Amino acid sequence: MNKIGLIIKREYLTRVRKKSFIVMTLLGPLVFAAIVIVPVWLASMDGSDTKIISVIDESGLLKESFLTSASGDDPIIYQYVTEPVESIKQEVTKGLQFGLLYIPDISLENTQGITLFSESSPSMSVVGDIERMLQDKIKDIKLERSNISREALEQLETDVDIQTISLTETGEQQGNANVASVVGYVGAFLIYTFIFLYGAQVMRGVMEEKSNRIVEIVISSVRPFQLMMGKIIGVASVGLTQFLLWIALTFGLATVFLQGFSAEDLMKQRTEQMSQNMPQSEMAQSEMTMDIQLALASIDITGFVLTFLFYFLGGYLLYGALFAAIGSAADSNTDTQQFMLPISTPLILSIVTLGAVLNDPNGTLAFWLSMIPFTAPVTMMMRVPFGIPTWQLILSMTLLIGGFMFTTWVAGRIYRVGILMHGAKVNYKIIGKWLLSNH
Repeated sequence: MNKIGLIIKREYLTRVRKKSFIVMTLLGPLVFAAIVIVPVWLASMDGSDTKIISVIDESGLLKESFLTSASGDDPIIYQYVTEPVESIKQEVTKGLQFGLLYIPDISLENTQGITLFSESSPSMSVVGDIERMLQDKIKDIKLERSNISREALEQLETDVDIQTISLTETGEQQGNANVASVVGYVGAFLIYTFIFLYGAQVMRGVMEEKSNRIVEIVISSVRPFQLMMGKIIGVASVGLTQFLLWIALTFGLATVFLQGFSAEDLMKQRTEQMSQNMPQSEMAQSEMTMDIQLALASIDITGFVLTFLFYFLGGYLLYGALFAAIGSAADSNTDTQQFMLPISTPLILSIVTLGAVLNDPNGTLAFWLSMIPFTAPVTMMMRVPFGIPTWQLILSMTLLIGGFMFTTWVAGRIYRVGILMHGAKVNYKIIGKWLLSNH
């Protein structure tokens, strides 16, 4: 046991002293923030450019609405023209305007044939905006011919906001499916990433020592199984250290940002702002923000973090042993490819099925995927924020521990032989012999 401790210490100190570890630990929280902020920023930049689109309406149904709706403040400005189609197409080709919206001789019952010509393929948001604009205009014409005003129709529409309350053993808890989905997805994706990232580190570490023949000297003092366990636990400690530092740094940044404001002060300030001449739309946005804050407060963050740490360590140890076995059987990265697919498939399957789990977190598919040790680390993190029975959580954890012990036993039998094999062409048949061999 003391020898395993020495191997863990060596693996841990070697990796945490690397510049790459220090730089990634410091930049990690900033990278996570950029992943969220940059897409939103790029989307806002894309919408800031004003696009001029000429409209030719051969049906004459929408002509009047286009003549009165042009505005310099809209991201898309429509200009009704009577020039020939080919002439406008040439202007679009020369870049003088964004596009041409051609409306053939359609009817209100059949709108097929409407075409948008542009120099380059328009984005989905632009096409969506144009489709919604045309739908609104056609809807207005239908309302007018039915002698129903838009105001009267809007008065008939009623927004319904359903609050969800979970009945738990500790009482009632307010929930929010969207917030629970985001929290669960982040946890599941982090575990998926960490297992691949640090599992690959174990595999590369074993391959380097094997190729340098250092392992032949090391195993003269320790057993191969002790070497494998020390390497797996050492790399896991590095990952856990980095993850805890990311939490501490993120919490520190949030604390500095919110310094001087308690949660009660923020809620009181927001309530006062809502009551003082705030526009209706801003009030609705503020109410939504408060709902999200309340939903976040309803999630047991401590329990979620502890569950995350368990499945992170359990999933890593389960897969880390298999990655170490692959590293011992292969002499190069090319040789590892044939063995990666069987190991990667359960992890990829758990990510692919997250949508189905999200639609029914307590369904049959979600239950069984969270019980199978190979898919449980990712799937269970998606289910936890929605609230699951305690017996299911305990059963899943027990099966994961059993799965870890089984894969470690299998990996150990492969590792003890493969770590000393050099130059031999290894396939599944040979690995099967190593598994069944008693020597």
